[in-house]
Parts: sequence; structure tokens; C-alpha cells
Amino acid sequence: MAFENVKKNLEARGFAVSTFSTAAEAAAYLDRSIDGVSVGIGGSMTVREMGLHEKLAAHNEVHWHWTDGEEARVKAAHAAVYITSANGLAETGEVINIDGAGNRVAATLYGHRKVYFIIGKNKLAPTYDEALWRARNIAAPKNAQRMGKKTPCAVKGDRCYDCRSPERICRSLVVLWGPSVGGEVEIVLVDEDLGL
Repeated sequence: MAFENVKKNLEARGFAVSTFSTAAEAAAYLDRSIDGVSVGIGGSMTVREMGLHEKLAAHNEVHWHWTDGEEARVKAAHAAVYITSANGLAETGEVINIDGAGNRVAATLYGHRKVYFIIGKNKLAPTYDEALWRARNIAAPKNAQRMGKKTPCAVKGDRCYDCRSPERICRSLVVLWGPSVGGEVEIVLVDEDLGL
């Protein structure tokens, strides 16, 4: 996939952008770039699929609630570097994330020296509306199914029902039109399908 347009549009919005053909190349780049610091990781199938936690933990202090328990959410919020993915990325440059607890979306907005979004080609959509549609109707139902939730989207597996279920995982929506003031954000684009 050619990332030229989305790269140009992201850079015009103030994001740093790096592109890789494979997840292995992207993981090696991040492993070299992030060294000797505290690292927070948001819930991310992309990070899990890349084996990035294990690589980074060999030479960084890494906090990820998926491997280190719920108390890691607080430590991740105070880390120097934060790593996550996105539920949708518009070719026009908007980065879209939906969250349940809010820790992941909050961490992308404030408090870290640098934030990395690792985004596979499957998350890319031509427009903002299509990227938002993807986040709500593809990523969210798949994540609800993965988590064993009893929401309409998880049970039917076809789309968002904008439900009021107590098990709903879609409680916060954040759109980045650019990095927050004073923040450094790098988008790591990977020409492979990664995550949900």
C-alpha cells in the first residue's frame, strides 16, 4: 500500500511519520528508538501481535495492564513514552480512537514526552467519516467479542448499535486532528494488517 497521501496529510497536521513494510521492521525501529525510559502501553492487539512488550521490557521500564495487572494503568499514565494503536486512521490525517476505561485515549492527549501510534494498513480509510465508521462498526464489535462482552455488537458481530449496555466498551471517542500543544506524536505506519 502506498502511504504517500496519508503521510503527507499527517505531516501537514504536525505529526511525525515513519513507514515500514512489515511489523517486524517497525518493531525493530521502535526497539532501537525507545531505550532506557519508562514506557506505558495502551490496550492494543497491534502491540501484542508485534511482540513489542517483550522487546522493550528488556531495556526499559514497561507498564502494560494486559501483562502487569490493573495497577499498571496508573504507571503507564505517568510514563515518559506511551505506545498504542488507533481504531481508525483517515487518509486525510485524522486519528480516531474509541475506549472504555478512557486510559488509552487520555494518554494520547497529555502527559508523555512522546506518543507512538502503530497503525496497520487495515485501519486506514479514505475519509474521516469512513475512519469513524470503521472504528465504531469494525474495531469496536471485534474488541467487544474478544473481551467476551454481552453487547449487541459482540453478540451479532456486525455493527455498532449505540447500545446502553452496562458492558459497553465504547464510552469515549477521541479524534486527533494534530498533536496536542507541546506534545510529540509519531505515527508508525505498517504495510500489513495489524490489530482489530
